[in-house]
Amino acid sequence: MTNRTLFPGCAALAVLVLFGPAWAVDGPGATSEVLLKTESSWDGTRYQGYATGQPEVTVLKITIPPMTELPWHTHPMINVAYVLSGELTVQKRESGLTHQLKTGDVLPEMVNAVHTGRTGDNPVVLIVFYAGAKGLPLAEVVK
Repeated sequence: MTNRTLFPGCAALAVLVLFGPAWAVDGPGATSEVLLKTESSWDGTRYQGYATGQPEVTVLKITIPPMTELPWHTHPMINVAYVLSGELTVQKRESGLTHQLKTGDVLPEMVNAVHTGRTGDNPVVLIVFYAGAKGLPLAEVVK
C-alpha cells in the first residue's frame, strides 16, 4: 500500500477523532434521528448473530395490495422494515402474537420464526433492509 492509498482512510479517521461521531452522521445542515436500535425482533426474541459467508446487504421496496394476507414464511437473516405508507398487522404462528404497524413505524423482523402479515383497506409500501450473506434467500415460504 502506498501513502496515496492510505491517505483517504487516515483523513476520515482524523475527522472522526477531531469532530466526534455525530459530525460523521450530521453534516452541515443535516440531522439524523434514530428510528430503531434493538437487539431483538418485534416479539422480543434476541438476535443470535449474523449469517456467515460473504456479507450481502439487500434493500427492497415492497408494495402489498389492500386486503392481502402474505403466506406464512421465515427469514434466515436479520432484517428491518420501514413502513412508508399503509397499515400492516404481523402475526407469529407459534404464539399467535400480533403487532400493528402504521406509516412511519419500524419493524425489527423475526429470524427463523414462522410469521405472516395482513394489510387492511389500503396498500402497504415497505422499505426492507436485509443483512445477510451471498446466496441466502431473503424469505422462505412455510406450509
